[in-house]
Amino acid sequence: MTDQTNDAAPETAAQAPLPADIEALSYEEAREQLVGVVSRLEAGGTSLEDSLALWERGEALARRCEEWLEGARKRLAAARKVS
Repeated sequence: MTDQTNDAAPETAAQAPLPADIEALSYEEAREQLVGVVSRLEAGGTSLEDSLALWERGEALARRCEEWLEGARKRLAAARKVS
C-alpha cells in the first residue's frame, strides 16, 4: 500500500486569522490582556481545558502585539529613508 499523505503543511496558529476581538485591540490593550492571561496561568487552579483556552488566547494576544511592533518598525524604517 502506498502512503498518500497531504503535502500541504497544516495551518499554524501564526497563519490563522486572529479573532475579531483581538484584531481590534491596540498594542496597549493587547499587552494588558496578555499580562492578565499570563498571571492567570501562573496562578494555576484552572482546569486543563480552561488553561488551554487561556494559552491559545495568550498566543493570539502575543501575535497581535508583534503585529503592532512590526508595523511600528516598518514606519520607523520608512521615516528614516525620507529623512
